[in-house]
Amino acid sequence: MSILGLLMCFIGAIFIGPIPIPLDAWQESAILWDIRVPRALLAILVGAGLGLAGAIAQAFFRNPLADPALLGVSSGAALAVALSIVMQAWLEMTLSNYFEIFTIHSWRSYVTPLAAFLGALSSCYILLFVSRRISFASVANLLLCGIAFNAFSSALVGVCIYLSDDEQLRDFMFWTLGSVAAANQQSTVWIGAVLIGVIALIYPLYQSINALSLGEDIAHHLGINLKKLQVRMILCIALLCGVSVACCGMIGFISLVAPQMVRMMVGSDQRYVMIFSMFLGGLLLLVADTLARTVALPAEMPVGIFTSLIGAPYFLYLVKKRAAAFHG
Repeated sequence: MSILGLLMCFIGAIFIGPIPIPLDAWQESAILWDIRVPRALLAILVGAGLGLAGAIAQAFFRNPLADPALLGVSSGAALAVALSIVMQAWLEMTLSNYFEIFTIHSWRSYVTPLAAFLGALSSCYILLFVSRRISFASVANLLLCGIAFNAFSSALVGVCIYLSDDEQLRDFMFWTLGSVAAANQQSTVWIGAVLIGVIALIYPLYQSINALSLGEDIAHHLGINLKKLQVRMILCIALLCGVSVACCGMIGFISLVAPQMVRMMVGSDQRYVMIFSMFLGGLLLLVADTLARTVALPAEMPVGIFTSLIGAPYFLYLVKKRAAAFHG
C-alpha cells in the first residue's frame, strides 16, 4: 500500500502545475522530464532521508518525540549557511579568482549546499568529541551536549543576521523555510547515493538497535558494542540531515512525524520502522511540495511552511497523548 500510494502521488505531482501537460504529449514534454520529475524525485528522496534519520534518532534516544535537530545537526548546517551568506562578497571574489566556474551569479548554487553539508558534518564531529570527553555511554549527556550546541549555534546565527543586509537576510530566511525548487539530476543522484549508502550501513544493525531500545545496560549484556553502534547511528543521522539540508534547506517535522505514524501502524520493530519511515517521509514531503507550488499560483510558497502546518499540530497531539498516558 505504501508503494502504491507513493506511486499515485508521484504521478499526480508531475502532472499537477500551472502549465497543463496533455496526456498525449507527456513523452515529449521538457517541463515534465526536466523540471517536475526531478523535483518530485528529490522530494521523495529528501523525505525518505529525513524519515530514516528520524527513525534512527528516536531509536537512539529511546524517545518517540526525539528529532535529529536535538543533536545540533540542523543548527550546525544553518550556522554554516548563515556564515556563507554574510561572507558572500569575500567568497565571490576569492572563489572567482581560483575557479572559473564560480561567478557572481552562480557561486551560491555551489557554496550554500557545500556549506550546509560541511556544517552538518562538523557539528556531528564536535558533538562526538565533546560527548566523549564527558561520558559517551550516556545518551542523556549526549542530548545535553546537543542542546548546548544548538544554543551556541543559534547565538552565532543571530550575530550573522545582525551583520547581514536586507538582501542577505531575505536569502537566509527563504533558505530556512526549505524548498525543492532547485532540483536537478545531480542533486537527485547525490542524495540517492547517500541514502543507499546509509541504508547499507544501518539496516543490517536493526537487531542491535532493537536491543538498544530495551536499555543500554541490557544491550551491553547482550554483547553489543554500544560506542560503535552509537557512533554509527549519529554519523548516519548527520549524513542524512546534512545532504537533505544541503539540497533543500531546513525542512522540519518530517523526521518527527513519519516514524511516529509508522510505529502506530507496524509497531516498534526497527526492521519495519526504518523502511516504512522512508516511504512515509517521502510521501509527506511530496504532498507538501505539491501543495507549496500549487496553492498560491502563480507564486510558489516554501515547502517548510506546509511541513510545519502538518507537523506542529501532530506534535502537540503526541505531547498530549503522552501526558495523558503518564497521568493515567
